[in-house]
Amino acid sequence: MSNAPGGIADLRPLAQEREQKAWYWYDWANSAYVTTIATVLLAPYLIAIAKEAAVDNRISVLGLSVAPGSLPSYLVTFSTILSAFILPPLGAMMDRTEKKKQWLAGFAWTGAAFASLLWFCKGDNWQIGAIAVIGANLCLAASLVVNDSILPLISDEANRDRVSSRGWAFGYLGGGLLLAVNLALVTMLPFGLEKGEAARICMLSAAIWWAAFTIIPFRRLNNHTPADVEQVEGNVVARSFGQLGVTLREMKNYPMALTFLVAYLFFNDGIQTVIASSSTYGSEQLGHGESILIGTILLVQFVAFFGALLFGRLASRRGAKNTILMGLVIWMVIVTAALFLPANNVPLFMIFGVAVGIVLGGTQALARSYFSLLIPRGKEAEYFSFYHAMDRGTSWFGTLVFGLVYQFTGSYRPAIFALILFFVLGGAILTRVDTERGIREAGNGVPATA
Repeated sequence: MSNAPGGIADLRPLAQEREQKAWYWYDWANSAYVTTIATVLLAPYLIAIAKEAAVDNRISVLGLSVAPGSLPSYLVTFSTILSAFILPPLGAMMDRTEKKKQWLAGFAWTGAAFASLLWFCKGDNWQIGAIAVIGANLCLAASLVVNDSILPLISDEANRDRVSSRGWAFGYLGGGLLLAVNLALVTMLPFGLEKGEAARICMLSAAIWWAAFTIIPFRRLNNHTPADVEQVEGNVVARSFGQLGVTLREMKNYPMALTFLVAYLFFNDGIQTVIASSSTYGSEQLGHGESILIGTILLVQFVAFFGALLFGRLASRRGAKNTILMGLVIWMVIVTAALFLPANNVPLFMIFGVAVGIVLGGTQALARSYFSLLIPRGKEAEYFSFYHAMDRGTSWFGTLVFGLVYQFTGSYRPAIFALILFFVLGGAILTRVDTERGIREAGNGVPATA
C-alpha cells in the first residue's frame, strides 16, 4: 500500500472502494422500478383500468378525449418532457451541496412512495395511477442525476469505466431477479390471486425494493465538499439558477463534452427505441406469444449483467470510446439482422435477445463513465442533468421514426431497420470526439487507455 506524506498509510483507495460498493446498490435499487413497473407491468395494467372508466372508448384527461390505450404513453411523455426542464436547475443545486447522498435517498424514497400509490389504482380509478407514474418518473430522473454525479467523486479517471460498468451490471441483476419472481406471480397466479391483484402486488414489491435498498447507499456513502462553486447571490433557488447560467455560458469551453452529448442523443435514442419496440416486433411481426416474450425479457436482463462487465473489461484495454463504437457496430448488426428474422423461430429470436443483452448494459454504462471524464470538477450534477435532460427531452425521435416507417410501409421489419440511422449518426459524431483533448479541457487526468 502506498504511503502518504509523514509515513502514514494512504487509506483513500480503501475508502473509495467501500463507497463504490455502496454506490452499486442504488443501481440495484432503482432498476426494480424500471423493469417491473415501467417496462413490463405498468402499461397493460393502466390501460385495463382506463378501459373500465372509458365511455365510448374514451376517457377525459384535463379536458382532452384520450383513448385508454394511449394513456400510458401520454403520461410517460408528459413526465419525460417535464423532467427535461426540471433537471438542469436541479443539477446546479446539487453541485452546491455536499449532502448528495441525502438528496439521492430523498428523491428515491419519494419516488418509491409515488410508485406505491399504484397499489390503490384499481376499479376505474386511473387518476391515481397517473399521479403515481408522473411522480415516480420525475423522482427517478432526479435521483439518477444525483447518482451519476457521485460517480466522479468516488472513482479516479483510471477506474471510472470499471466502476460504472459494475454498477450497471448490478442494476440488471437486481432488476432481473425481482422481475423473474414477479413474472412468475403474474403468470402462475398462485393462492387464488386474480391477474390485476397479482400485478398490484408486483408493482408494490418494486416500490418497496427501490426504497429498501436505497438505505445502503444512504448509510454507507460519504458526503463530499463541493468544488468550484460559483459565487452568486440570493436564496437557494436564485443561487442555483445563477450557477446554471454561469455553467451554460462556460459550456462552449468544453466542445468535446458537447459533441459527445449530441452523439449520445442519437445512439441512446436508437437503443431506447429498440428496447421499447422489441416486444411489439416480436409479437406483431414475428408471432411470438406472451411466454416467449417474457422469457426473452428475462434473458436480456441477465445477459446484460455479463455484458456490462465484459464491456468494462474491454474498455480497460481499448478505451471507452473505442469500446462504445464497437458496441454501436453491434447494434447496427442487430437491427439489420432483425430485418430478416423469420417468424415463429424461437431459437433465433432468443439469439437476438442475447445479442441485445450483451451490448445493452455495456454501451450505456460506458457512456456514463466516458462523459464523466469530459466534464469539469464541481459541475458533475449540472452536466449529468443535461445528459439526462437530452436523453429524456429527445427520446421521442426514435419512436417517431419507428411509427412513421411502419405507417408508410405496413411492416415492422423496415421500421426496426430504420433505427440503424441513429447508430450511424451517433457513431459518426462520436468519432469526432478527441478524448484526450476533452479530458484535458475539463481539467481531469488522462487515463492510460483513454
